[in-house]
Amino acid sequence: MQTFLVGGAVRDKILKYPVTDKDWVVVGATPEKLIKKGYKPVGKDFPVFLHPETAQEYALARTERKSGKGYKGFEVFAEQSVTLEEDLIRRDLTINAMAADDNGDIVDPFNGQEDLKNKILRHVSPAFTEDPLRVLRVARFLARYFHLGFSIAPSTKELMTELAKSGELKALTPERVWTETARALSEKSPHIYFQTLRDCGALSDWFPEIDCLWGVPNPERWHPEIDTGVHTMMVLEQSALLSKDTITRFSALCHDLGKGITPKEEWPSHKGHEKAGVSIIETLCNRLRAPKEHCELAKIVSEFHLHLHKIEELKPKTIVKVLEKTDAFRKPKRFEKFLIACEADYRGRTGFENLPYPQSGIMKQAFNVCSEISTKEFIAEGYRGKQIGEKLHNERVKSVAMLVKKR
Repeated sequence: MQTFLVGGAVRDKILKYPVTDKDWVVVGATPEKLIKKGYKPVGKDFPVFLHPETAQEYALARTERKSGKGYKGFEVFAEQSVTLEEDLIRRDLTINAMAADDNGDIVDPFNGQEDLKNKILRHVSPAFTEDPLRVLRVARFLARYFHLGFSIAPSTKELMTELAKSGELKALTPERVWTETARALSEKSPHIYFQTLRDCGALSDWFPEIDCLWGVPNPERWHPEIDTGVHTMMVLEQSALLSKDTITRFSALCHDLGKGITPKEEWPSHKGHEKAGVSIIETLCNRLRAPKEHCELAKIVSEFHLHLHKIEELKPKTIVKVLEKTDAFRKPKRFEKFLIACEADYRGRTGFENLPYPQSGIMKQAFNVCSEISTKEFIAEGYRGKQIGEKLHNERVKSVAMLVKKR
């Protein structure tokens, strides 16, 4: 029985990239042997065990054979005779098909180290096309390492395109698609994930509301980049520079989905796209089964991002309306994310990337003066029920009006 560190931990150690998880493969063992040594079985689809001391995952070396559609359509063989190389060949990319023994020596049968050196994401074998989830995984890995200069091997791109054309991506579950997408949103260059999926024809299956934005023009005066799809990727890129929060980044991604349904005869104008995007976001989130907090912020950003851009033109009453409708006073942390997403939208345009965004500061000032108002005084004065809310709203408007005069 031998154990080997495999996959991402080996890859990232060579790259000098942060190692977050460690996975192990056990060669020459049986489930009974591991259980006898104190390992706890946890795998449902194939034999995986938790180490009795470290609780890290140890999987028996295994091979797979395609037996159906989707990423679950496999028969798994985890017999004692399966070799390390047989286990590694079933992996997606050469850089993920390396192992390290107890001495730290690298086992690299598919030249993963060479591909790391050349910054190439390359499939291990033709079996790559047996698992449609790998299209999303490769796109995610490129989002992670793009800033280091990585690219996808042309032959691997061809296989990704082939998989996209096959329709197999439709067999994936929403949970798996969302898991890969959420992880991609947390990477250094999340926009590369969506751009890569589009480049190989895989974006339309699960993200048609985003895919349709390419080719939709914006007024050149406000959007020198013109194309809405290009703008959306620029906004997502800016959001990653401004925040590590995936909820904020997702809302930036979805902020202009309403433009995808603008009639062509109205182009490049997109009147009412802000509210139109709300129901589209709900459709997308329902398909992906995205968490509620992602959906809620995305809808708020869609509906109110132009209000923030134009805050210097708004009446005090409208500013307060935005604060109240976005539930800023009860959920100030979410409101902060709203401001960041709007700033990303402003900066996500050709030539605007490094310009200041004073609108955010103005809205924060309005929020602060409104937050100083207490309802205790109104209750002491005899206000009751709805009267308290009306009085509070009016006092907020007065405070914001005073703030506007000072400016």
